[in-house]
Amino acid sequence: ETFNGITQQDLLSTPSDASPQSGKKSIIESLLAQSSRHLFGPTSTPSTPLKHQVVSIEGLLSKLSYLKPEEVVQIKKAFQFSDAAHLGQYRHSGEPYITHPVAVAELCATWRLDAPSIMAALLHDVIEDTGCTKADLVEKFGTKVAELVEGLTKLDKLEFQSHAEAQAESFRKMFMAMARDVRVILVKLADRTHNMRTLDAVPMAKRRRVAAETIEIYAPIAHRLGLNVIYRDLQDLSFRYSMPMRFRVIEGAVKRARGNRKEMVEKILQASRMAFAKANLDVDLRGREKTLFSIYTKMRAKHLSFS
Repeated sequence: ETFNGITQQDLLSTPSDASPQSGKKSIIESLLAQSSRHLFGPTSTPSTPLKHQVVSIEGLLSKLSYLKPEEVVQIKKAFQFSDAAHLGQYRHSGEPYITHPVAVAELCATWRLDAPSIMAALLHDVIEDTGCTKADLVEKFGTKVAELVEGLTKLDKLEFQSHAEAQAESFRKMFMAMARDVRVILVKLADRTHNMRTLDAVPMAKRRRVAAETIEIYAPIAHRLGLNVIYRDLQDLSFRYSMPMRFRVIEGAVKRARGNRKEMVEKILQASRMAFAKANLDVDLRGREKTLFSIYTKMRAKHLSFS
């Protein structure tokens, strides 16, 4: 079978644009001997036209009903501080840089993280990218928030000196940070997730390296922390940017088959719910589709066609 001129054998063969973990070269070898921080950091000369806009945190505030009013007040102050610190800085997409910390904070709010975590999300780049110091944060927001931001800054400065060290050091340092305060890892995962969702603005030549780093380092950590939605999202985003042609092939096949698959899953769910109801068991059953990346890896491992 072929799809847009691509055969099943082509789809299952070792790709030229990425290396499987079980092949001669690990995908980890695509990591450069440096941090990817510079790819996502603010710039005064974005690659696309500037998008002048007023950035609001109404969306964030609407997600904070679980916090105390006085905590929300502190979060507003953290936003104002970060907004002023990043004034004149832009993302590579041309948007004001503050849009990124706000998006990270919103994601943290959906996980119902505490106020210091939300504040750290809003402030997570101020030490790295502005003239702000940890002492400034301690004075304005307290030691707890300052230490979270400092922990995030240290993770941003990870530098890999060799391929083997890239894997070992990344996991070691990430988990050391998690052992000290898991909130650092959670905010970092939110940071990477938003960066991956907006990776189109990063130069094409850099996307595959970032995707490799994400699938090898960040996705497994999300999985270990039970963040299944983020884990699946990071997997598919990494697949999309590391192997774009294969991603499009499988995405197209899934879209054509999705109707039948959804109907099948729903029938199974209904039958299961009826069986539990007859047994007087109150359960919450949900169905989900496999990620595109999971489909691809299964096809390669078992030499199967999509059908």
